[in-house]
Amino acid sequence: MTKDLELALRESFASDAEGVTGPADPWPGFTSREAKHRRTRRVRTVVAAGVLGAVVGVQTNVVPLPGWAPGVAVAGRSPQFRDAPTRGSLAGDLAWQAGLRERIPDLANREGLWEVADREDIHFIYAGEIPNRRMAVALVPFRLGIITSWSQIYFEGPPAAAPERMEVAAYEDVDIPVLTWSNGDDVDGGTAIVIGPPGATVSISAGYEYTPAGTIKRRVLSTGQDGVATAVLPATPRDPDPYAVVTDQGRVIFEGSMATGWGTTRDTTADKPTEAILAQASKGAQGQPIDTATLMSFVQSGLDDSQLSIQDVTLRVWWSGRVNGKAAALFTLQPRGGGVIAYAMHGEATGWRTDLRLLLPADGAYSRPLAWRMRADGGDNATNVVHVVAPRGAARVTITAGAGAPVTVPTDPSGLGTATVPPNQAATVTALAADGTAIATTPLPPFEQRSDGLPGSTRGTRIVD
Repeated sequence: MTKDLELALRESFASDAEGVTGPADPWPGFTSREAKHRRTRRVRTVVAAGVLGAVVGVQTNVVPLPGWAPGVAVAGRSPQFRDAPTRGSLAGDLAWQAGLRERIPDLANREGLWEVADREDIHFIYAGEIPNRRMAVALVPFRLGIITSWSQIYFEGPPAAAPERMEVAAYEDVDIPVLTWSNGDDVDGGTAIVIGPPGATVSISAGYEYTPAGTIKRRVLSTGQDGVATAVLPATPRDPDPYAVVTDQGRVIFEGSMATGWGTTRDTTADKPTEAILAQASKGAQGQPIDTATLMSFVQSGLDDSQLSIQDVTLRVWWSGRVNGKAAALFTLQPRGGGVIAYAMHGEATGWRTDLRLLLPADGAYSRPLAWRMRADGGDNATNVVHVVAPRGAARVTITAGAGAPVTVPTDPSGLGTATVPPNQAATVTALAADGTAIATTPLPPFEQRSDGLPGSTRGTRIVD
């Protein structure tokens, strides 16, 4: 082989390998994690030079893979549960597992046909009955030409379903330490299952309360001691927001909400803010009035985020005006007898950004100064810009960054001020009376790295432990 030909083949293969992304998920539930791992696969894919001559045909499964040529497993993609024992009531039913193993489909996408590499290598992480259905989770190797990539496939069926009645429910990545699945609706309720490492302690909660102390209280439905827990979800009008906590060897390895795709058939008109409600909530607000359509979008977004109904909360608009040339507002939602959730948003009725979502203790909530960090408009880059709103009656407001001294924040007549704090530096804002005494101090929340879950469910979205 000449050097020129070898170089051409290498470049051809490299170009082709750049497009290899593993089995793309054509079903809902495949999240943005896949994008990151596609980049990982592109960077780490390595093959032997000895098969370069046939790589284009083999890589698209046009030319059969020679029997002597091993598949190349993608580096850094070791399946998390590869060596874990099968759990569930069907863990010992090898005949049932064999039946489902033969029914696992190949996947076709733009790269070509991803074939199940070796059905004997398929490993069942879980197989058995869960409330109201039968569930199986299989770890499956797929091959595209000489590239092998793993995927976890969820199957579900009616109780006691034979293998042929099991259907694909979702695909999941292979290197996450905990698997979660849930589904349901407001008529029949639903089911949740969490699978962690063998021996881990698992709890599933559903339903929540924003306590007056400024925390979220959840209702535990079930616990499991061998890394698996299942639960029946109540038939509630709103998503019950199932929440899982997994502890392994004394360390919490997973804590967070479980997506359900909750279905509801009820009329939700009564849950939406009306113009009259917005007008009442805006009485006494500082700043310039905001157009009703934009404020309605902001408030509805806050209700959706907090999973609350306008009928069950007290809405107050603290301030409205302009931020980055767009309409902006700071408002709070307080469920009856509960804590106070503050939101700051800016944008338009058809598109906006949430800058602040923070759960506060009820006591003294309305006398607090509030501040939020700003990301660059049109992107996620963190800036050092901080907006501050002083409470009504405050003579001035200060900000204290790190171990530094308090610095007065200049505010306009509406109480809005702007300060500068490095993105990773902790800070607090303090409202002071005319005589210099402190009225209240509030931490400046950090930039959120994730926006799922209820406000108050992460340390960055509440101010108490």
